[in-house]
Amino acid sequence: MAAAYRKILLVVDLLDDSDLVGERAKAIAACYGSRIQILHVVEYVPVEPMGETLLPAVQIEEELLHRARARVKEMAARLGLAEAECFVEAGSIKAEILRVAHEQGSDLIVLGSRERHGLAILLNFTEDTVLHAAPCDVLAVRLH
Repeated sequence: MAAAYRKILLVVDLLDDSDLVGERAKAIAACYGSRIQILHVVEYVPVEPMGETLLPAVQIEEELLHRARARVKEMAARLGLAEAECFVEAGSIKAEILRVAHEQGSDLIVLGSRERHGLAILLNFTEDTVLHAAPCDVLAVRLH
């Protein structure tokens, strides 16, 4: 039998279907007695203001991170994962998922995968990059 998944990295975008992805991670964790860690990445892209800057970019980014941390904690509590270690990082979503998975020694990454149509099929999406560059197995939960 293959080695059990001891550490599962649950990647959430905090959209409506994040709970579904979380439930799948919980089901796998229940089978293997795994520990779940939750990751959300804030991909902050500063926009050029049309007038004077109201708030410094650092303050805006800190506010986004603060709100995201609160929402991740709420989601963890909803899923019964209040004790899970939560990470909220800023930067490239793909790079941060891979970095955290590597640093934490994750055995499995669980993330959502949305259906693509038209030109979106040609673009390099997060789940594709993570699948091919991850240091561990990846489960992409199909979302509609």
